[in-house]
Amino acid sequence: MGAMTNGPSRRAVLGGLLAAAACRPGRAAAEGIAPAERAAMAAAATAFLDAQDLPGLSVAIAKDGRLVYREAFGFADRDTGERMTPRHRMRIASISKTLTATAVFALIEQGRLRLDERVFGSGGVLGADFSGGRDQPHLAAITIDHLLTHTVGSWANDASDPMFMDARWSHAELIAQTLALRPLERAPGSAYAYSNFGFCVLGRVIEKLTGAPYDAHVQRTLLTPCGISSLRIAGNTRSERAADEVVYGDDTRRHRSPYGMNVTRMDSHGGWMGSAEDLVRFGIRIAKLPVAGGLLRPETVTTMTTGSTVHPAYARGWRVNAAGNWWHTGSLPGTRTILVRTRSGFTWAALCNGRGGNDTASALDRLAWTMVRTVTRWPSDDLFTRG
Repeated sequence: MGAMTNGPSRRAVLGGLLAAAACRPGRAAAEGIAPAERAAMAAAATAFLDAQDLPGLSVAIAKDGRLVYREAFGFADRDTGERMTPRHRMRIASISKTLTATAVFALIEQGRLRLDERVFGSGGVLGADFSGGRDQPHLAAITIDHLLTHTVGSWANDASDPMFMDARWSHAELIAQTLALRPLERAPGSAYAYSNFGFCVLGRVIEKLTGAPYDAHVQRTLLTPCGISSLRIAGNTRSERAADEVVYGDDTRRHRSPYGMNVTRMDSHGGWMGSAEDLVRFGIRIAKLPVAGGLLRPETVTTMTTGSTVHPAYARGWRVNAAGNWWHTGSLPGTRTILVRTRSGFTWAALCNGRGGNDTASALDRLAWTMVRTVTRWPSDDLFTRG
């Protein structure tokens, strides 16, 4: 475990939490989770943080649309010893793609956009706004669906990811330079290549159609109807931290600074920040549940969560599997996240203020499943109503 310059050890913090729970059995009973089960969940979370050498973790779990668990572990700021709490906000990284995809499908439901609509060139949604790739034969064939399913066939999330080019460029400059300098490697629809840049373009499509800044449109049409006011686009530097935003741990294993990127420019593919509870509140509203009306129609949700023929494991803003579960992960220097919605009625989010290593994503997924399976009886009340 990494050294801490100040504050109590994580195991000491956990010991304090368990002792406090033992002294307040009424709280645990009121929330419907047995004290021993809550202790086991806390122990699993702390073991995960220790094994992955991460500062802190926040978890929120809903069952059938009701928030049944929220807890935080470790440190919001490892150096000062500030404890992580459920109110703390973190960069959610690529879970931002789920928000963007939902906004796109809302426009489709309104008749303002089609999945098969072309993006660039004459007749495209963005038309001649970006002329840098006008001589590329495949560019005019790109559709909205290619961007949503990562089947453009180029601009992958690898060492040459366009989104990490010159941090000084605006969205318009970045897109123009990418079209001019990074020609398509394959015909759209022929191959899967997970693309941050593709979702950056979708953000500009939303702006073109609505005449509003991307984040303002998402807030007004999706987040506000869900009762969410604290999700926002993150700043780039430590001094630009928002209220209740964590301090991100250095990505020491990859030698990347969490404060050396243009996160704000990542808006529609990886720029949002918020709490685990915020994400769960959004996740339960995408499709209709017994206690929550859906943001999208059932037939739209089916399309959104059906994998493409090119890559069946990725749908449109969600990863999917044969069990009927949907999820999205996020990873940036200083950040590791996951949002899951299961066929059995659970929705959960887990956010870390450190990235960890190559196995951290799967370890975070396993932790969440372990915590859920630990509980034999979930509460009947709803923590969303408690504030």
